[in-house]
Amino acid sequence: MKSFLQFLKEAGEGASAQAKKLNLKSDGHGGWYDTRGEFVAKTEGGKLKFYDKNRKVGVRDGNQNTNRVLQKQDETKQKQKKEEPKGSSKKEAPPEGGQDQKSDTITIVFGRFNPPTVGHEKLLSMAKKSSVGGDYKVYPSRSQDPKKNPLDPDIKISFMKKMFPNYEENIINDPDMRNIFDVLVNANEEGYANVNIVVGSDRQAEFENLAQKYNGQLYEFDLIRVISAGVRDADAEGVEGMSASKMRKAVIDDDFESFRRGTPKNLDDGDTQALFNAVRTGMKLKKAKVTAEMWQFAPKLDPRGLREQYVSERIFRIGDIVENLNTGMIGEIIRRGTNHLICVTKENFMFKSWVKDVMESVVNYSGPSGVSGPEREVGTDSLRKYTERMTGTSAIKNFINKYKAKK
Repeated sequence: MKSFLQFLKEAGEGASAQAKKLNLKSDGHGGWYDTRGEFVAKTEGGKLKFYDKNRKVGVRDGNQNTNRVLQKQDETKQKQKKEEPKGSSKKEAPPEGGQDQKSDTITIVFGRFNPPTVGHEKLLSMAKKSSVGGDYKVYPSRSQDPKKNPLDPDIKISFMKKMFPNYEENIINDPDMRNIFDVLVNANEEGYANVNIVVGSDRQAEFENLAQKYNGQLYEFDLIRVISAGVRDADAEGVEGMSASKMRKAVIDDDFESFRRGTPKNLDDGDTQALFNAVRTGMKLKKAKVTAEMWQFAPKLDPRGLREQYVSERIFRIGDIVENLNTGMIGEIIRRGTNHLICVTKENFMFKSWVKDVMESVVNYSGPSGVSGPEREVGTDSLRKYTERMTGTSAIKNFINKYKAKK
């Protein structure tokens, strides 16, 4: 994989073109600011040169603040020159296997996609655009429950790859990527120096605060950028107003036509019906008349009902374990605000969540099981699946069945 700078150089683009793709703004003196108003780069030699997270806003001359990664590279080169014998004609060895060098920047998307909608394609498109030809990966969350996350991860990702074939190779099915921290730590361990996180505009501040807060503790990036995929209007028609909440409501109402409008045109009617049925099955709804409290299945569509439940302390009490639906973070509620919760994970990491963005979690499992207590009765298939999931024995069972002798 070519490095980010190498790609731009070969494309013959100048600093202005690079900055435009990265959504940076010029100060008119060769400096560039990101969407948060922070000074992140400077034009040097016709190209952008990035600076580390400690560079002060407005300081345009800062030789003392030069990117520490570039400093280390320069120091290494100088050391190699001193150690290399005079007259040596040794050339730098090409990357192994003749492959291009990996980019130092990765662009990631972490989201629920439950169910995936035509509106999510805008998110994936922005991720590809923001990567500027570099690496980008989409990580669907692993949560599953009958109310807000009806599709299990494998089914969800399978439909996503059908719905968004242009991004199929970049949609990652990794059971270890349970929350945004898992994704960031993994990217750091893979050697990326910078990371872009693409989110919906309504979640930009949340991801920005959380990602920056623990940079230097859980992971260490030179630059973290949280990029908005655009403003979402819940009241708008078409792609702009489409949401997973509306899709789940369409299933509750047994309204296939409305559900169909929320899927891409390239998904045929047969696959769309299969997705509709999968969501209904995951929500444990019968095809007959459905009675459901909307605040449980689509809280964004019934804020009043959710508010009543919260104020009366029927839900989300101090000490309850909850999961943030956007970031995948799981923690205990230690404080209740007027419309938000302060939570702490078992690793003592604190996070804040709006009431509309959380769900109750299962205490005796590291992540939501999607299986309620009554359904974990002895002798039921749900208990077997739940036990396999906790113990990791499903793969063993599948292996045995695959090679089981047929009589």
